[in-house]
Amino acid sequence: MSEQFLEICQLHLLSTFQRCLLMFGGGGKHVRALPYAADINQSPNIRVVDSVKEFGSPGPGNVAWKERVDGWKVKQEKNVVPMSVSNAHSEGRGGGDIDASTDVVMDDSLLNDEARQPLSRKVSIPSSRINPYRMVIVLRLIILSIFLHYRITNPVPNAFALWLISVICEIWFAISWILDQFPKWFPVNRETYLDRLALRYDREGEPSQLAAVDIFVSTVDPLKEPPLVTANTVLSILAVDYPVDKVSCYVSDDGAAMLTFEALSETSEFARKWVPFCKKYSIEPRAPEWYFAQKIDYLKDKVHPSFVKDRRAMKREYEEFKVRINGLVAKAQKVPDEGWVMQDGTPWPGNNTRDHPGMIQVFLGHSGGHDSEGNELPRLVYVSREKRPGFQHHKKAGAMNALVRVSAVLTNGPYMLNLDCDHYINNSKALREAMCFLMDPNLGKSVCYVQFPQRFDGIDKNDRYANRNTVFFDINLRGLDGIQGPVYVGTGCVFNRTALYGYEPPLKPGHKKPAKKKSCKHGDPTVPVFNLEDIEEGIEGTGFDDEKSLLMSQMSLEKRFGQSAVFVASTLMENGGVSQSANPEILLKEAIHVISCGYEDKTDWGSEIGWIYGSVTEDILTGI
Repeated sequence: MSEQFLEICQLHLLSTFQRCLLMFGGGGKHVRALPYAADINQSPNIRVVDSVKEFGSPGPGNVAWKERVDGWKVKQEKNVVPMSVSNAHSEGRGGGDIDASTDVVMDDSLLNDEARQPLSRKVSIPSSRINPYRMVIVLRLIILSIFLHYRITNPVPNAFALWLISVICEIWFAISWILDQFPKWFPVNRETYLDRLALRYDREGEPSQLAAVDIFVSTVDPLKEPPLVTANTVLSILAVDYPVDKVSCYVSDDGAAMLTFEALSETSEFARKWVPFCKKYSIEPRAPEWYFAQKIDYLKDKVHPSFVKDRRAMKREYEEFKVRINGLVAKAQKVPDEGWVMQDGTPWPGNNTRDHPGMIQVFLGHSGGHDSEGNELPRLVYVSREKRPGFQHHKKAGAMNALVRVSAVLTNGPYMLNLDCDHYINNSKALREAMCFLMDPNLGKSVCYVQFPQRFDGIDKNDRYANRNTVFFDINLRGLDGIQGPVYVGTGCVFNRTALYGYEPPLKPGHKKPAKKKSCKHGDPTVPVFNLEDIEEGIEGTGFDDEKSLLMSQMSLEKRFGQSAVFVASTLMENGGVSQSANPEILLKEAIHVISCGYEDKTDWGSEIGWIYGSVTEDILTGI
């Protein structure tokens, strides 16, 4: 009896301590704009929490936790993912998971404890590093106050107007400087836990539960933005370390250039060889131009006997690919008098860049695109929105909003990453790091976007012209993260799609809202949708229990999002995705419709929805 009592007490202490670990590990507030989360260049930080080191002194709970973590480390080193076994094995082994290769019993609770941990954490800058800088700020503020006090109390009678103007300018610059110091007062770093993300959403041997991501690449003039650079960006996207059925790449050609179209066609063919090569040998970075330009020992850590042979063959393939792309560029230097003609003999629809129809071409798809080894490739879609004289097209912001609508109709990934055509992904796990924030059960629903810092190639070692923007990306944005979140800098940003639609985040626990019984009859009824009470404005009543209220709600949504029932239905799907029964031809026709010139007329696009119009710096305005 006493032994059973002691065992119960130990289990109770262990359970209490584990709850404390979860409470300490989840320390972070819900924010609207996402933390300056992860460096797209850095390798992921895979980290196991050591409670003895981080959370307190040794005790019964700590010892038990340490033993379980040690067991987990051994399991990770052997690259074995726990898998459930049949009931017969469970009964014989006490109900635990079994490592088939070593026949070692693994505890279910260990897996559950690790999976329940937060997927990221905020790491404050040590006081020993930040306090001296804070002291300098305070000192400079005191000196500035003394200086302004002297300037104001000592006017210059002989040149009063000049003195007044100078004082106003000095006060203005002082205020600007003070505002610039606020973000630098409390900078923070972020750590992500890719092992926990995999345990929760991407277990080996089971269908991946990671969310789909639609990736946008924007380009305008292929003669100013070389197609080879754009091709490297697209190849780094197609080879990213993420489930292929969850990745879709949309390339926006806002110049309607046949050169971009043909270069993308060549890129899709080369991707069939490049993507399996990257994934087979864990190549980094996965943009071929920069991978082959690395001056490192490429044999290091590559023990596969066929690596050297395959690498040489792939380099030859890439050189031939470059020759074909450069040949297309040379051909495009001189435009024929009759305009460009496609291979089938028909005129290129975009010969007049200011007056052409919308164009969409799916080069690679989830059902039709396979690599040289027979594996599926991510979807690759070429998009050129319609342009007509007399319409305001809003430059890049308009092109990005067109991509939002096209992607919603064709794939409707709940998250979107936008990249400039010359900003490739050089950390293949970057999407997974973003998901550590966006798919976190506690934080994710309140996150608007994850902004990655930019890194630049081809800069001299000493960076004498400050082209790396170190102060902005490594100091200012980390400081803004300490307040609420960074600004959106136009590229390398993963958005929550619903945030761009103008939807509010879910209410925090403790804030209750009167429930309204509403349902939606749009789209696939099996797909979870948002409550329309959080979406619609100006509609009151008890819901859609009658046809009249349903018609009113549909009219309101179409007035807000545009005249496309398919697109409106996609905005109501909480977890994204399109209906499996949808006809691809109908979806493609609808995608052409949503990129037409007049689609945005009398809607909220550009004012309340999507990228905001009316500014040259649409990225900053949209982020705010």
